[in-house]
Amino acid sequence: MQDKDHQNRSSVGFVAGIIAAMITTGTVTTWWAVHTLTNSTDINNPILKESPFNQSSTTEQSARVYWLEKEGDELQLKETPLTLSKSLTEQQVLETAINKLISETQNLENRTTIPAETKLLSLKLNQQDIHLNLSSEFTTGGGSASMTGRLAQLLYTATSLDPDSQVWVSIEGKPLELLGGEGLMIKQPITRRWFEENFEL
Repeated sequence: MQDKDHQNRSSVGFVAGIIAAMITTGTVTTWWAVHTLTNSTDINNPILKESPFNQSSTTEQSARVYWLEKEGDELQLKETPLTLSKSLTEQQVLETAINKLISETQNLENRTTIPAETKLLSLKLNQQDIHLNLSSEFTTGGGSASMTGRLAQLLYTATSLDPDSQVWVSIEGKPLELLGGEGLMIKQPITRRWFEENFEL
């Protein structure tokens, strides 16, 4: 009887040992698999690496410069993105955009009615208000269509960061009231909505 009990205890101990070994082996195997998978993911996962997309999203911002494009007998506004450093302030971005607009001469791709001698004398931002001071050349040359086109170019470029902004335009420090020899009436501040309600290109 004692021999039989001894055999039973030995059998139970043997089975328990096997189960413990299986559990231990399984745990080690599981740890090895997880560790290997984690290392592999760290090496191959593109999200963990710097990508050109992530770099550009943190180092660049876009303004828009507006040109004129002829469609049949009519002129239409055509926007061109201007990619600039993210470190620039909104004022610096707008200054760059407007200087590009007024300094670039007309070519086959980009048409403009802004006189080439026009200069941006100053630009100031005050919340949603944009104050532009231009040289007198902005008001010279061309008829009403030319004046309407250059006003649209200036307005839409100045409000490219915020389409709801209000723009105040001065010429040599004096508020612009009449544009051109034919007297295009300007009611300030000018906005995109005001322009669309009162003018057609």
